[in-house]
Amino acid sequence: MPLKIAVIDIGTYSTRLLISGIHIKQTFEETIKNIEDILSVGRITALGRGVKETKLLQEEAINETLTILKEYVLIAQEHQVDKIIGFATQACRTAKNGEEFLKKVRELGIDVTLIDGEKEACLSFLATAFGVLPKSSFVVIDQGGGSTEYAYGKKDNTNYKLLKSESFPFGIVNLTEQFVKHDPPLQSELSQMKNQIKPYIEKAYREMKEAEELIGLGGTITTLVALEHNIYPYSSQKVHGQILTKKTIEKWLKKLSSLTIKQRKAIPIIEDKRAEAIIAGIVIFDTTLEVFKKEKLKVSDWGLRHGAVIKEVMKIFGRNNTC
Repeated sequence: MPLKIAVIDIGTYSTRLLISGIHIKQTFEETIKNIEDILSVGRITALGRGVKETKLLQEEAINETLTILKEYVLIAQEHQVDKIIGFATQACRTAKNGEEFLKKVRELGIDVTLIDGEKEACLSFLATAFGVLPKSSFVVIDQGGGSTEYAYGKKDNTNYKLLKSESFPFGIVNLTEQFVKHDPPLQSELSQMKNQIKPYIEKAYREMKEAEELIGLGGTITTLVALEHNIYPYSSQKVHGQILTKKTIEKWLKKLSSLTIKQRKAIPIIEDKRAEAIIAGIVIFDTTLEVFKKEKLKVSDWGLRHGAVIKEVMKIFGRNNTC
């Protein structure tokens, strides 16, 4: 019987559940290859809405997120998992009532930890390294709702070494709230958004410019793959490992930013709530490619949740765990 773990990522924009089966083999590498995704689901709860202005998680957002978390606990119990662990990120780091919210989460039976940007970047790095298996040096861009992490590393024999990470306080929720005042957005609003984030990305580039490959994570970039290849309903297997060129990303930025939110919602591949904030996510990736002087990036469907599972495998095998 595999060791079953439920991992919940309580993000600024979405709340996701992964149930994984860890089939323990003779070696670490074999065990990683045999990690089984039993169930992966996600809901857009926009927990971080309004946090930038008020410094508080809003009651409606708290209640919506707790309702989803109760559902996830029931699903995990049905699958008879050995443990339920959770991670809270930028919205809970920023909000004055973040710890109060996490207390309610723990009462549901979730062993939740509030992690900093460095830990968030590290878990995403682990997931991408062992999920995509890059052959050389690479930067992982984990674009979220309230923060975006850049993690730089390289292959080191059979392991992957994290060399540098940065967490920046911008994501699709706070950028949309700050800059997008028209529907569809004005070109000037997108330019202001780009000007705001570019100095941060340039800082990452100065520290990580030797990287040969960029790898993108998050709902925006996986949605772009689904749009480009007409993948509906969504399939992790069909999205994971795909390549998007800068030209393709520019094409979708131009197309989607010319549509109203209602028109974007009418596209079945784009989730309703994601339609409201996807433009900001595309701007992040487009600007990143420009600053890093790259013409393409690889897309990973493995993120923080898979990183937490890999961390558990590392514990089992006594491997050096940088997270």
